Amino acid sequence: MNIALKIIIIVICAPIGLMLLYQIVIRIFRKIVDFPAPAIIGRFLDSDFRRRIQRPECIISRSGITEGMKVLEIGCGSGAYTTYIARSVGENGQVFALDIQEKMLDQIKEKLKRPENTDIGNVRLINSSAYELPFKQDSLDLVYFISVFQEIPDASRTLKEVKRVLKPNGILAISEFLVDPDYPFRTTTVKQGRNGGFKLEGIYGNFFNYTARFRND
Repeated sequence: MNIALKIIIIVICAPIGLMLLYQIVIRIFRKIVDFPAPAIIGRFLDSDFRRRIQRPECIISRSGITEGMKVLEIGCGSGAYTTYIARSVGENGQVFALDIQEKMLDQIKEKLKRPENTDIGNVRLINSSAYELPFKQDSLDLVYFISVFQEIPDASRTLKEVKRVLKPNGILAISEFLVDPDYPFRTTTVKQGRNGGFKLEGIYGNFFNYTARFRND
């Protein structure tokens, strides 16, 4: 084997090896220590780099978000997708951005004050737990999670609350991305949704980046 070919193999295999090592280490760590993404990484989560690989327009179309909807984002973090969703539902719709960490919501507040976002007036920030959603029964059109659902320790309790606040035939959308340390296989997400009393409408995307969309059956 010549030197050039060896270099090519190393260049190709090294990033794959590092990614696999990262996945193994971070997943073991997450099994031992259970915590939400810290607010200190909010700037990274709300980055153009993330949106290039997990594109907002794909999240919106795969989730079934349309103009005029009342939607709830659980675990909005620093708002990587909040402004995109707000514009997609329009002035006749509303986005409720919920997070358990107030410091994350502070970052969205600052983001909404920027000149490029002054046209957005349909976002309401909520500091609350996914276990106690401050909404009336059958009041929302759609609830979505973006690389967040697996961070919540009690999935069944969360889905029970989601089912309560969704309108009949309302949509539950769960998006996952392989890089996330809590990434689950599609079969896991589908099973969780069905066990929560939801009917699978479809799975969109691919193994690396997908959205499972359910109906409130």
